[in-house]
Amino acid sequence: MACYHIAGTKGIYYTREPYSNVDAVHVTRFIGLASVGNKDKQKFIHALSPTPASTMSSTEIAMKTTNSTLSPYTLMEKSTSPKDVSKRSGDVMSDDQYWRYDVSQKRRRHDAGEGEKICFKFVSSGSCPRGEKCNFRHDGDAREQYKRGVCFDFLNKGKCERGPDCSFKHSLQNEGDMPPSRRPGSENTRSKECWFCLSSPNVESHLIISIGENYYLALAKGPLVEDHVLIVPVEHMPSTLSLSSESEVELCRFQNSLQRYCKSQGKEVIFFEWVSIRGTHANLQAIPIPSSKAVMVEKAFNLAAQKMGFKFVSKSFDSISDGRKFLKTQADGESSLFYAEIPGGTILLHRVEEKVRFPAQFGREVLAGLLNMADNADWRNRKHNKEEEMKIVEDFKSRFQEYDPNC
Repeated sequence: MACYHIAGTKGIYYTREPYSNVDAVHVTRFIGLASVGNKDKQKFIHALSPTPASTMSSTEIAMKTTNSTLSPYTLMEKSTSPKDVSKRSGDVMSDDQYWRYDVSQKRRRHDAGEGEKICFKFVSSGSCPRGEKCNFRHDGDAREQYKRGVCFDFLNKGKCERGPDCSFKHSLQNEGDMPPSRRPGSENTRSKECWFCLSSPNVESHLIISIGENYYLALAKGPLVEDHVLIVPVEHMPSTLSLSSESEVELCRFQNSLQRYCKSQGKEVIFFEWVSIRGTHANLQAIPIPSSKAVMVEKAFNLAAQKMGFKFVSKSFDSISDGRKFLKTQADGESSLFYAEIPGGTILLHRVEEKVRFPAQFGREVLAGLLNMADNADWRNRKHNKEEEMKIVEDFKSRFQEYDPNC
């Protein structure tokens, strides 16, 4: 088998992680090329600079990358009887197995009603309250793989950005394989116990409102007010300021959508984030306030800062994206900081000195005071049971649907 497997019969551009071979020691890289002159402008040409095997040592030939997976053909070969094999052409994989290594192709084959991405709610719980109205795929095979400990991002995208830091499997598993949580020495406590990692068993998926490629929107636990939501990176990252420029575009779309939605409700939205060097899973909080109180927001934050003995750096920008570009220049990864994006394009920023204690709920406490809701500054005083949370989420979805960038 060659070191590269190049195909063009499906008419799309697609690459995946290198995979190991059963009868050979080297890994193979799969490259699918789109048709020449395709309307979607997908890549139809790919330059290679291969090294002849005759000039390589056995060690170099057998070298594997850290992100290589098992052969995508292995499971089909194990589960297919000789009689079934004879009914197929030797080089064609069945539709039932094709999803295992080419997520993009299966997305293309599904009709618009089934959506392009896998439904996390269905995969994690086995059911989805949206039923046929769901914009995402209800994939039984993906659910079985998830139950066997396979990473959701790997199933959904064909890759996982966390790589070796992920505690879940990045290859498809046979029935009976041990999930990572039961295999000694394989756990990554950070991801396993994280409330926000979609691949974590602790994630409360019923709080999820909308899922994008790099971010998802979720109801805040113990929301301060109606429509208090979080914009959360799909990856386990310590700050929204540490993600890529591509991710930043999606984040701004979520922010702009929430702004438009809140204005339709006669409200303004305040965004704020506590960026800790201790590196928890980032979340950008979004809390709506009545438009009549928008002029008081900056004063409220400044008074709270004065009581704590510091002063905010204040900057004004013409757009959310311009403000975010400034914020990204302030995140050095070596110090904690708090920032708030308030009405009028103003950003309030405070860098926290080393060893200085700063309340993680500072932003919520300030807005609770502004709204005369001091008793609700602690989210635990606003906890709802699961049924109530599901009702709040569904009500929000129905109001937000026309603004949702993922609908």
